[in-house]
Amino acid sequence: MDLADLYRDVIVDHNKRPRNFGRLEHPNRTAEGHNPLCGDKLHIFLDVEGDLIRDIRFEGRGCAISTASASLMSEAVKGRRVADVQHLFASVHDMLTRHDAPVPAELGKLAALSGVREYPARVKCASLCWHTLNAALADEAAPVTTE
Repeated sequence: MDLADLYRDVIVDHNKRPRNFGRLEHPNRTAEGHNPLCGDKLHIFLDVEGDLIRDIRFEGRGCAISTASASLMSEAVKGRRVADVQHLFASVHDMLTRHDAPVPAELGKLAALSGVREYPARVKCASLCWHTLNAALADEAAPVTTE
């Protein structure tokens, strides 16, 4: 299976069956994100203890790429330290925004998002959840927008 097939299969799977979708009962950090161009809306709920993301959930509506990216991100960051998540964000952002960026093996299933860079207009769809996660971690009240 080549990367294009992996990209398509992973995006379809995570869009149809998003992981960690729904509200977190007692979050201690939240953030909202919105992509006005395509209408993606996202709400992230976190349970952070010290520097550990104990739990993450998300809800909202959006395109397949936005939903799949949020699902993949939630799986990747749950149970990780904030510093590790910030490093992961940098790697994913680089992969999405630089056409020639290598796809690090440590990204695991997140590597499937590299297919988005073939569609520059969709990079904002894939990155919305990551920017919203950063806002939640920083405990920022203002909604995140990709515009």
